[in-house]
Order: sequence, then C-alpha cells, then structure tokens
Amino acid sequence: MRAGFIALALQAASVAYALPQAPDFVPSDPEAALLQLEQLGNATFQAVEADLAEAAEVAKRSGILTGSCTLSKLKIRREWGSLSSNQKKAYINAVKCLQAKPALTPASMAPGAKSRFDDFVATHINQTLTIHWTGNFLSWHRYYTWLYEKALQDECGYTGTQPYWNWGLSAITGLANSPVFDGSATSLSGNGVFIPNTPDLILGASVGLPPIVLPSGSGGGCVTSGPFQNMSVNLGPAALELPGGGSYGNPAGPYAYNPRCLKRSLTDYINRRYANASSILSNILLPSNIDGFQTRLQGLGGQEIGVHGGGHFSMGGDPGRDFFTSPGDPAFYLHHAMVDRVWWIWQSLNPSSRAAGASAIAGTRTFLNMPPSADATINDSIDAGYAAGTPIQIKDALDTTKGPFCYVYL
Repeated sequence: MRAGFIALALQAASVAYALPQAPDFVPSDPEAALLQLEQLGNATFQAVEADLAEAAEVAKRSGILTGSCTLSKLKIRREWGSLSSNQKKAYINAVKCLQAKPALTPASMAPGAKSRFDDFVATHINQTLTIHWTGNFLSWHRYYTWLYEKALQDECGYTGTQPYWNWGLSAITGLANSPVFDGSATSLSGNGVFIPNTPDLILGASVGLPPIVLPSGSGGGCVTSGPFQNMSVNLGPAALELPGGGSYGNPAGPYAYNPRCLKRSLTDYINRRYANASSILSNILLPSNIDGFQTRLQGLGGQEIGVHGGGHFSMGGDPGRDFFTSPGDPAFYLHHAMVDRVWWIWQSLNPSSRAAGASAIAGTRTFLNMPPSADATINDSIDAGYAAGTPIQIKDALDTTKGPFCYVYL
C-alpha cells in the first residue's frame, strides 16, 4: 500500500499505488549522491503520507479505523541543519533538562547513573552484547531512540521531534562546519582540544578481525565550545578504543561513578571514507535482504566499518568511541536517528517483506553469535530497562507508523 502522492489518494476513488523508485545507479560524486539520497527520502515520505491518507479514506467509508497512526498524529523528524535556531535551542534545553533530572536506575545497579540522561547510557551498557550484530540491532535502537525522544517530550516539555544528523552533508562541508558540530550555541558542541602526536586507531586485531587503521582526528581532548562544553560524562568507559591499538575500561567497572569531560576528535577522513552519501545510497540500494543490509551498515568483513561505524568514529572521543557508553555523547541520538532513517528508506523499497514478517530480521540473539545463541524472532522482546517505556516485541518496531510509532523523516 506504500505509494504515490497524497493528492492522488484524496482525489481519486481508485488509485494505482507504486513503491518509491530507487535510482538506477550510485553516483560517486558527493553532491549528486546526496541529491539522489534526498529524492529517495522525499519519495518515501510522500509514500507514507499517501498510505495514511488511503487508510483515512477507508476508515471514513467503512467506519473502521485501521490503525492508531493517522495523518493528524504523524510526526516528522528533520535534519538538524534544517531546524530554526529556536528549534535547536529547544532540543538542547530538553537534553540539559534530562541531564538535570534524577536517575531512575537503582544505585545498586549503576551507582554512576546520576540523571535521567544516564539512565539511557546505563541501559545501553547493560544490553550492548545483545543489541549489536544481533537480530534486534535495528529494532532495539529504533525503540530506544523513540523512548529518548519521548522522555524529552514527556519529562522536559519538548514539543519537537528527534532530529537526525545526515552524515552525507557533513562529509561535504567538513564536520567542523556542520551545524551539528560547529561549536555554536545551536550545535551539539564542537571538537575537543587538539592533542598532537596522537597515534592512529587500530580496530579489530584484538578480537581476531582484520585490523582497520583510522586516523586519530583533529581533537582528542575536552570539548571547549557549545552547549555541552561543561557536561559531565558519568559512566564508563567500558571498552574505549585507544590510539595505537587496544581499549580501556574503568577499573571500577562501567557502572561506577567516573565524572569526566566530554571529549571529541572530529575526523573528516572517516566521515568522507565510510559515511558519505554514496556509501549511504549503496547501503540502501545494493542489499536485497535484511542480513545484507545490516551487515553492510555495521561493516563486517574486510576493511570496512560501515556507515554506522563511520558516524561513531567520525565524532570520536570519549564516550563516542566506546562501544558500550557511546550514548553518553548527546550527538549519539542524532546519529542513530540517521541509522533509523537509512533503514526506513531501505524498508520502503519493499515494505511487505522488509517491514513485516520473519524476513524483516536476521541474526542471533548474541553479539556475533558469541556465545552461540538461537536466531532472533519477531516475537522477541525489546526492553529498555530503567530508561523508559515498557517492553514491546520486535514485530512492533518494524514500521515507523505501526506499533507505538507514528513518525517519518524529511
């Protein structure tokens, strides 16, 4: 039922619906690729609107409501740079509000969780090895990001939606010029203090994978500009990737109280190499099934970290480079909204198999199937712990206009 423009749905009694049309090729030119990506995203947005419009017409004629998500309830998530200054400040203030509210996580579980913001970090730490390279990776993070958005709205009076960071845009402009990271009052804060002679990152070798060498970036120290320059990172690190190889974890444990500054090391090379618009388009257009899609996105195999890893390591720093505690950087949620947007567009190209049913997921229930575990199923639970919400099933998180959700991207 995905298709067409909303006007057609409202003006015709019988409408021929069509799926959003993907480009025939992936251009290597960054701006051309970005344009094609935006056109595909817009087509997906229009298709969802038409879908809901048709459902409204059916409900009007039959008197039977087909779903809880309607056009009047539909929320639109937008790219950070497209927001007004006031909209950006409202989001920033809501995040700060969440950082000022007391935690719900019991101190016996996470003594370092001091705020509602930290509740989300603690939950991510607790479930990291069952929500990455697993069958629930995409659905779990979709629900988790939505719960974070809902906490900003319900607990801090935020009236907007969760924005996203389009990596393809910053790959063209450079991260320091991106409105997400330019260090202005309407950014998510900027780079960290430059630490000279920092060795490259060497990923993978310690766990038996082919080593991936990444430049260390243009920062490395404490963030000194923007709204979050004085925030405290309270939890972790758990497995912070270190320059020169290896990783570091807090000897007292990842849940211990370990207040420190937010650090970043913005790295244009990583953004332009792994998370440019052509890479994003390739992730949408080339995989024919969910296993191929999420494998490409997460970067398994060969010398790749995927667009997911590309975003994380582009911002770098502490906790951004930490597999477990990365939600401690406020930019995490803009990054994962973009991950969700990429999945949303990919799903729209064949929603009957990609946004519903057993073929919509693939993978086991443990990280890289270590230790060996059963395959995930759409009836498996998604639980955000003390962060927020009640558990749902994976099948409830496969469509952004079904289950608890009612949002799209533009």
